[in-house]
Amino acid sequence: MRDRIISNESGGPPEERTNWALRPTRFDEWVGQGAVVEQLSIAIGAAMRRKEPLEHVLLDGPPGLGKTTLAHVIAEEMGVADRIRITSGPAIVKPGELMSTLTNLNEGDILFVDEIHRLNKVVEEFLYPAMEDFRVDFTIDGGVGGRTVNFRLKRFTLVGATTRAGMLSAAMRDRFGLRYHLDFYDAEDLTEILARSAKRLEIDAEGDATAMIAERSRGTPRVANRLLKRIRDYAQVKGSGRITTAVVEKALKIEEIDGAGLDRLDRAYLTALIETYHGGPAGIEAVAATMGQSRDTLEDMVEPFLLQRSFITRTRQGRCATPKAYTHLGLKPPAPKAPDRDADDAGLFDE
Repeated sequence: MRDRIISNESGGPPEERTNWALRPTRFDEWVGQGAVVEQLSIAIGAAMRRKEPLEHVLLDGPPGLGKTTLAHVIAEEMGVADRIRITSGPAIVKPGELMSTLTNLNEGDILFVDEIHRLNKVVEEFLYPAMEDFRVDFTIDGGVGGRTVNFRLKRFTLVGATTRAGMLSAAMRDRFGLRYHLDFYDAEDLTEILARSAKRLEIDAEGDATAMIAERSRGTPRVANRLLKRIRDYAQVKGSGRITTAVVEKALKIEEIDGAGLDRLDRAYLTALIETYHGGPAGIEAVAATMGQSRDTLEDMVEPFLLQRSFITRTRQGRCATPKAYTHLGLKPPAPKAPDRDADDAGLFDE
């Protein structure tokens, strides 16, 4: 499967290097996530007044919403922007790999762990005393002659980011004093983000055009900025360089992205559910087999947006297409099923 332009997953280091120039560095530049930003601002302000490090922070939410950016903003607001250490759950295999990082942290430093839900269980348990008591017990040499040394750590702030908070153990979650969930952005906030990005990239874009891009960006700033850059390319090659609503329509038609932000894979999912399984309910394994896709691809890359926009529902019996999905594909929604009167009557006497 080709790379999806509307995927909220990172496009890798080249894309991330470009995006850093577009990201906010302080809260006063941040757009959206109002409740999270306000609560974090208060917590940071209180910690600064007490002259102590911020409590450990857990950020969860779908990819592309700004968890990594928010970690850097926290560091900037705390005055330790040059003292943030960055790693990820899959990169830490053994406690020893984390030991040098922890012992080199100074008072108030920030350790950012992306994909923290993918930490090895042994590493996770190694972190517990570091987070709670700012100490670690490290075993030097193994076997009979091995000995455990207790290291005192300076008070630091761990900022963890996860796309799957449910995969974190309760013990790990409880050690974060501050926990925030990032939601998808609305079109108004994305339009403001796109206007700022266009200015920084020196792109001439109409307000109506950025609003149109925002509507198709799946509530995700990463997707919005990616679309903006693709449309800029089209405008420079096929047009005058100015991004207008007509240019947006033509550019996104080439990318097979429709007015609701659905691409070919999204529409194929809905088509399979409606035409093969008569709208459902259908199990995800069955739908995946019909489409020739993996279950993980559909659950991680397709279903979240379709659920968010009410194109499908999930029940115990399986996935079901909503009338909105039928209408979007130009199909007539099925008539509502009449209630089973006999079953209802029988239920009256159930105890």
